[in-house]
Amino acid sequence: MRFLKFLFWSCFALFCAFSLSLSGAFLYLSPNLPSVDSLRSIQLQIPLRVYSTDNKLIAEFGEMRRSPVRFEEIPSDFIQALLAAEDDNFANHYGVDVTGLLRAAAQLLKSGHIQTGGSTITMQVAKNFFLTSERSFSRKINEILLALQIERELTKNEILELYVNKIYLGHRAYGIEAAAQVYYGKSIGELTLAQKAMIAGLPKAPSAFNPLVNPARSKERRDWILGRMYRLGSIDEASYQQAIAEPETARYHGAAPELDAAYIAEMARAEMVGRFGSAAYTDGFRVYTTVSSERQQAANLALFEGLIEYDQRHGYRGPEARLGEKSRDAWLEELTQHRALSGLLPAIVSQVDADGIKVLLRDGSEHAVSWESMKWARPFLATNSLGPRPQRPAEVVARGDLIRIRLDGESARFSQVPVAQAALVSLNPIDGSIEALAGGFSFGQSKYNRAIQAKRQPGSSFKPFVYSAALDAGYTAATLVNDSPIVFVEEGMDRIWRPKNDNNTFLGPIRMREALYKSRNLVSIRLLQSIGIDYTIDYISRFGFRPQDLPRNLSLALGTATLTPMEIATGWTVFANGGYKIEPYLIERVEDREGQQIFAANPTRVPDAPNAATVSTSEVEPAEADTAPRIAEQIIDERTAYIMTSMLQDVITRGTGRRALALGRHDLAGKTGTTNDSIDSWFSGYNADLVTTVWAGFDQPQSLGRHEYGGTVALPIWMKYMGSVLKDLPEHMPAEPAGLLTLRVDPQSGRAATPSTPNAYFELFKSEDSPPSMSELEPGAPVPGSPLPASEAAPIDLF
Repeated sequence: MRFLKFLFWSCFALFCAFSLSLSGAFLYLSPNLPSVDSLRSIQLQIPLRVYSTDNKLIAEFGEMRRSPVRFEEIPSDFIQALLAAEDDNFANHYGVDVTGLLRAAAQLLKSGHIQTGGSTITMQVAKNFFLTSERSFSRKINEILLALQIERELTKNEILELYVNKIYLGHRAYGIEAAAQVYYGKSIGELTLAQKAMIAGLPKAPSAFNPLVNPARSKERRDWILGRMYRLGSIDEASYQQAIAEPETARYHGAAPELDAAYIAEMARAEMVGRFGSAAYTDGFRVYTTVSSERQQAANLALFEGLIEYDQRHGYRGPEARLGEKSRDAWLEELTQHRALSGLLPAIVSQVDADGIKVLLRDGSEHAVSWESMKWARPFLATNSLGPRPQRPAEVVARGDLIRIRLDGESARFSQVPVAQAALVSLNPIDGSIEALAGGFSFGQSKYNRAIQAKRQPGSSFKPFVYSAALDAGYTAATLVNDSPIVFVEEGMDRIWRPKNDNNTFLGPIRMREALYKSRNLVSIRLLQSIGIDYTIDYISRFGFRPQDLPRNLSLALGTATLTPMEIATGWTVFANGGYKIEPYLIERVEDREGQQIFAANPTRVPDAPNAATVSTSEVEPAEADTAPRIAEQIIDERTAYIMTSMLQDVITRGTGRRALALGRHDLAGKTGTTNDSIDSWFSGYNADLVTTVWAGFDQPQSLGRHEYGGTVALPIWMKYMGSVLKDLPEHMPAEPAGLLTLRVDPQSGRAATPSTPNAYFELFKSEDSPPSMSELEPGAPVPGSPLPASEAAPIDLF
């Protein structure tokens, strides 16, 4: 009895000592413990996601890949797998499992170092949200105290929801939904039991049990968890046997975009960081852009095919590397160093036959490439010089060559990465929304966004702005201008400028309409000389161009300004929308992590336009909001815009843009542009629904080739895009405004024709600018429409 009493009082004393120690620790540590209430409003880091207007994922930005799920969305068999792996007594304890702690203490006493922490899921929530990963007794006590508080204030379901969304599971995946996407490319609810068990095994050691790094060890832990589930009665034997027999199929699934629009994604990212700072990467914003997936895909394909066609016209530059006779493993190792660029896959020639070649891809597969797809590959000698046509594959490639191919269904086509670049911008002329944008051949090849960053000379695609200035200065489409040689000598210096037309011919007096669609340089210069440089620069600046980008000399008429494709496209929208200035915009709306809209665009828009989009006007802050619709400013006479459209339609029907007739539409207007030595190639064009500008050239300016122009490089890209996006839409011309007259005109004099005038044609005029007939003119009076003499010009700065 004495011994029993001693044992009883000893145990009681130990219990009291433990209780006093725990109470003392609580009293000492509790003032420094964080409030558990904060868990209810915890903000998990969620990456920035960018979408198209039709909800296709474009990109994801952020260090942590996370997609939080609610408790109701967690599959019950995953919960059972997680509890079997981490805390099978979770439903019964109050935050601390004494048995687990005693087991951990016994292991510490036996081995001399910490092996397991004995932590429950609740304790792990406390550590993950409030504490560090330091292994110390003070941190463990804090963990225990916090776990007890968490259990008092949160339900078991709330604790599990916090846990499964916070835990790190390898490869930037935080939370079970992100892990399911990373390892299997599916949502957590779509996984098999075996796959769920694999993910449930990751929290213990995401690196050691990672199926991508250590598949054997991962499968071993998966099977152990399945066995635990079976022994705990969570699954029956049939389910257990089926899951055990399932092979491990995990492989890395990146945040694969549903829409290839990397240049758009980067523009949206930069705008969001500018608006929200670093919180843009962590606060779970969902950004919806104005870009539609259909139009963006059409832009990507048009630019890809246009550059490939141009590139192949100028021959084959040879393989990217010559590896020679090496082992298959050495070839595969080399292929891992090269990435695919816009669908052009790196490949190594493994066999050369008489009728084609065989190539090895980085995934180990082999493909046959037909000789038919290689016949274009004449050796590149110089921009304007090619070698002889090859007669057999061996004249093009050798075994071990690193080349590029394009998979087209089951067939592979011989290709190469273009050196030339291009950009495409497509805008809605009513409100400025960016419908599609491509800033180069491949974002992986170059992140330089030529659509908004490359300032290049637009050449003749700039002339419509000069012609518009002339129309608003009183000239008409029928005005005769002298297309004849002209020489300028800078006063006091020996510098001489002899501008010329592209083909070095001269047509004499020519109507402004004809001069535009034939792109006569000397007519543009004489127009600018006549209306004045100061007036013209002031007028053209209304279109959104910065005056400092516009040269203050006569070369302005030939498009020597330095402008981006976005700026050119924006300027062209004025002709398409009836004279209004709009501002391009990309982000349509932004939603927070809860799906609440916190920003919606309120762009300037053309008034009373039937195809103007209707969007909400809520903003992040009331100060930023302008709840009333913002009406675009009218910057040129709507009649001028309509006459310019009519003149630019002639560029397509009878001028330098005649190739566009192949689209079979009558509502298109546009203009080519080619700079000196064919360094830059442009085409801008539109109907009432869409304005699109295409530029092509080299990043380091050099000639595209002796016979390359706006109509051979940029225009085909424009046609591929516009033909695709407009094919199912009805023709749509800008509406004709009031105040216009259509009169028969004498083509020789530009005067109103009499009924007997031969070859008379109909021309558009503003009512106040209509030309008189001969009978209305007094003797000696100037005749509207007569050629402009060079002598009328004031002294100018030539260079």
